[in-house]
Amino acid sequence: MITMETFKELSNKHKCDKAADGHHTYDLAYERHFEPIRDKEIKLLEIGVGGYDNPTEGGCSLRLWKEYFANPNTQIYSIDIFEKSAIQEDRIKIWQGSQSDVGFLNSVTNETGELDIIVEDGSHVNSDIITSFKALFPKLKTGGIYVIEDLQTAYWKHYGGSKDENNAVGFFKNFIHGLNYKEQATEDRNDAVEVKEPDYYDLNIVSIHFYHNIVFIQKGNNSVTA
Repeated sequence: MITMETFKELSNKHKCDKAADGHHTYDLAYERHFEPIRDKEIKLLEIGVGGYDNPTEGGCSLRLWKEYFANPNTQIYSIDIFEKSAIQEDRIKIWQGSQSDVGFLNSVTNETGELDIIVEDGSHVNSDIITSFKALFPKLKTGGIYVIEDLQTAYWKHYGGSKDENNAVGFFKNFIHGLNYKEQATEDRNDAVEVKEPDYYDLNIVSIHFYHNIVFIQKGNNSVTA
């Protein structure tokens, strides 16, 4: 039976910091994007287990996802730089490795197959966030959603951030232009108009939703003219 508890209720139940009663205020955004698909069979990968180097601590959000997406065929996957296999349980599988190791990420997705949801809650280091996105976004199914939490670190030097556009927020913000690549043009010396040549992200991102410290990016076919 599918649970009717809200995301916020489950976040509090599992002592996660994703909802308003914890630390962040992601619950309304998650409900908006995930409630319509919570009874479907999905594969979700979360970057970061939590609990730092303690092998038996962390995993609160994995248990949250397992209960929120209660379809018995849904699989919850995660990766962490520390060994966390002791936290695994039915429908939850964890691999140890770095989110900035593209070879490791490829080995994980070779095993999981295409994913429906990816949630970035790992190191929060700007370069790691961008490396993981470039490696994993292509592994999403069409219609899949990639979520990046804790984007406040985009502005913090300790995490490789900055106050200008050369940070993780700036990286994802640039995709907004790609949504409208067909309407962009450049003029050459003869005043001829040339449509922008689309890249992979232009063709495969159909929506971007920014909220406070979190962004949702949906994969889809952006080559179809509306």
